[in-house]
Amino acid sequence: MAKVFLNDKILDAQDAAVPVGDSGLLYGMGLFETMRAASGKVFCLDDHIERLFTSAEKLGIKHDLTKDAIEKAIDEVLTANSLTDSRLRLTLTAGSMSDETTVATLLITATDFTPYPSEYYEKGVRVILCDFRQTGADPLCGHKTTNYFARLMALKKAHEKQAAESLWFTTDNRLAEGCVSNVFIVKDSVLYTPPLTTPVLNGIARRTVCEIAIENRIELKEKDLAVEDLLAADEIFITNVIMLAMPVTSVESHTITEGKPGPVTKQILEEFRKLVTGVK
Repeated sequence: MAKVFLNDKILDAQDAAVPVGDSGLLYGMGLFETMRAASGKVFCLDDHIERLFTSAEKLGIKHDLTKDAIEKAIDEVLTANSLTDSRLRLTLTAGSMSDETTVATLLITATDFTPYPSEYYEKGVRVILCDFRQTGADPLCGHKTTNYFARLMALKKAHEKQAAESLWFTTDNRLAEGCVSNVFIVKDSVLYTPPLTTPVLNGIARRTVCEIAIENRIELKEKDLAVEDLLAADEIFITNVIMLAMPVTSVESHTITEGKPGPVTKQILEEFRKLVTGVK
């Protein structure tokens, strides 16, 4: 029986419950973090917690959690489920809206880590262009909120078209991000990605890729990108902490270069895997 952490204790998953008036359940007023643990260590845990706390403050989700308390709870979940290589999810909601004294709800779950199919990395994946648009006027943009309906709708449409991801653009037609990923392109050996001010999520994997590029002397530029930049790219890859750096070899019906993962993507992926697993 899977074990979860809910608020202040470990429970059997089937016994865990939130109040019917929880604002996360009723209105999507919550935040979440998807994390990767390898050999019992959560990759970039401090960064995940920092992003969670920053978004909670900006969006007015009150809580009394500390970094140490979250780290302890995660350790308890991994231990209770006898997991070392795991996919974790931390969900924080604003609690009940009917009682101002109610504290936030914290739920942490963990499952065995299941990687994406190896052929995705060997051959690359296809992405489509999303019909929906995002704007900086949306107060939720740039935050990893539980209000994910539109993202899941777009991702479902991509899967129905045998694509791995759907790429979002802004209302003024700038490339933004995927439903569950950040986007990078390579042109003439230079690595490009949309700036955070686009706005896009400050992805933990996005930050890691930028650090890898700098350490490996790969020229990196954050700049506004259009669909023309995407289609003219020598390489494209998408990132999150589960997929790491996944090569994209076609956009809609357009093949990227030779239709196979490029050298910069392969280098980034190799270095990323080393960081997560600790294997040199």
